[in-house]
Amino acid sequence: MTNEQSNQKTDAPAAAGQLDSTSLHLTSSPHLRHPETVTHIMVWVAVALLPACIASVVFFGMKALFLTAVSVIAAVVTEWAVGLLMKRRTSIGDFSAVVTGILVAFNVPPDLPWWMVVIGSVFAIGVAKMAFGGLGANFINPALAGRAFLMANFPSAMTHFTPTVFGSLSGIDGMSSATPLGEFRTAMANGSFQALDFQDALTNLFTGNVGGCIGETSALALLLGGVLLLYKRIISLRIPLIYIGVVFLLSWLFNGTGTLFTSGAIIIPFYQILAGGLFLGAFFMATDMVTSPITPKGKIVFAVGCGVLTFVIRKFGGYPEGVSYSILLMNLFVPLIEQYTRPKIYGEVRRRD
Repeated sequence: MTNEQSNQKTDAPAAAGQLDSTSLHLTSSPHLRHPETVTHIMVWVAVALLPACIASVVFFGMKALFLTAVSVIAAVVTEWAVGLLMKRRTSIGDFSAVVTGILVAFNVPPDLPWWMVVIGSVFAIGVAKMAFGGLGANFINPALAGRAFLMANFPSAMTHFTPTVFGSLSGIDGMSSATPLGEFRTAMANGSFQALDFQDALTNLFTGNVGGCIGETSALALLLGGVLLLYKRIISLRIPLIYIGVVFLLSWLFNGTGTLFTSGAIIIPFYQILAGGLFLGAFFMATDMVTSPITPKGKIVFAVGCGVLTFVIRKFGGYPEGVSYSILLMNLFVPLIEQYTRPKIYGEVRRRD
């Protein structure tokens, strides 16, 4: 082969329109980039929580806003202080501590002493988050860990609920100190369940004119925030829809009335999904990017597990609410879930022992 023929062969790919070496840019992984940052996502999550925050002020007064502000300040200061002690670059600018502080406040009663809220936020940030390396390294949801810590140490204060500023606890006469879920459990246990009473309470449950924690009572406000997160594609519908759907289905199938198509049997599942912190947990905590699975199948398993555990705790446990503990328990199983649900890599060969 002559030199002229060799040069023609060498130049042929370029002449055919293929890329030459000057158009290739080699970079280290990860190769997929996205314009959204942690700060951008956290700011939108905080915005999505605003409707519930406004509803809490409407139904519980300025004390709800005060506790929320105290919780946020405690969370931010704790993250800054722990980072300083551990000689790490401050991470308070990513707004994740702000979101955690809001969620801690949303999980406590409006009459809880402010110093208990501070303890909950300090534990959520200092122990459940920063002790494991900060955002992205924690294996459980920090806000729920803070709530669980407060429940373990101050059970009486954490389960003391008062009526809203409009004077209604849940729309059921004769109740003054229990949440709607507690009232339901009492009515089912003593045989005083009346479908009409609970049907009338559904409106209050949807709007938020019920006793409960600061940010969990208004299903409408939480739903608006969840829709915003879905619109911004910060979360997907898979976990919230399956989680809420499983609780609804199990509450209908095992409603305790012995039938499936009476008015009481149909009202019960709606009551169960609107009461308590199911919407707050499903849209804002079960979808946590750090502590929930990233695989599609894993999200399904995770959501089903949360739904089943919530139903089991509510029906058979000593505590009428099961959202917080169900999500925390499923957080522990996330590594195992992802191990068995991760997609198979193309060309991967299973190692033989």
